[in-house]
Amino acid sequence: MPTTIDPAAVRRTLPAEAQLSFDTAADGWRLRRFARGGAGRGALMFQGGRGDMIEKYLEAFADWHARGWAVTAFDWRGQGGSGRLCADHHVGHCDDFAPWLDDLAAVWRAWTTINDPPHVIVGHSMGGYLALRALLDGMIRADAAVLVAPMLGLRSPVGTWLGTRVARAMRRLGDPARPAWKSHERPGMLARQALLTADDDRYADEAWWLDAQPDLRLGPPSWAWLDEAFAATARLRADPALGRMTTPVLMLVADHDRLVDARAAAHVAARLPAATLLRFGKEAAHELLREADPVRGRAMAAIDAFLDRHAR
Repeated sequence: MPTTIDPAAVRRTLPAEAQLSFDTAADGWRLRRFARGGAGRGALMFQGGRGDMIEKYLEAFADWHARGWAVTAFDWRGQGGSGRLCADHHVGHCDDFAPWLDDLAAVWRAWTTINDPPHVIVGHSMGGYLALRALLDGMIRADAAVLVAPMLGLRSPVGTWLGTRVARAMRRLGDPARPAWKSHERPGMLARQALLTADDDRYADEAWWLDAQPDLRLGPPSWAWLDEAFAATARLRADPALGRMTTPVLMLVADHDRLVDARAAAHVAARLPAATLLRFGKEAAHELLREADPVRGRAMAAIDAFLDRHAR
């Protein structure tokens, strides 16, 4: 009889043949990395969002592995198992996004030399911004890119114009590494789950992993991170290099995303010569790859079809 795979077990178990290890960046920083060999389809690198850790996406990794992809991912410095960037380990801090881009470029160079093509990058949220920025700057070269709810603009309770100026002022007026608010994602009346996914079980996976490994937990961003995020995404949206980038891009956008600006992402997609935009409605929140099955299934099927066309 066929073996029934428990979806929860897939999401909460590191595959036996996968490896968790550490890369060492040029400045000596340790980057926690996941790697699982494939069956000749090519190599796929996944980059998560602010505050994410490798374990949140084991289900997506398993799906891509089942399709033959060699899959790798690493925790951004300052989060997950890659250590923290300020004294308060609960705060997601950075002074500049440049070290993250340097880390991505270095890991990508080494990874592409040991993995057969095609080479694909999938970036979620902040990881989507960093992947696109690295492609535009020629720091990485991919056969195809998938940007999932990419952070190409931020949603602010006070609007982008005022939010940008508040973040810059708060960074200058006090300790730039202090938390911008108390909760994990953003201030407001909505429960955190409503910002991320309608799927109760997938949402619960994160807490399960954090109970098992409390050192992976991260809280709100710092004022410096927030200021950098507003500024960096604005620069990207104004970059004329968008119109010259020929890498095939699939962009998945949740129109009712309350964390990143879906309209900004759609405007960026319209400027990319080889972009395909797939939009989701009220049924979808920010974490499209961890959403309820109808949304997640549509997203994963779109990614598969896109890679079949553009990454062979």
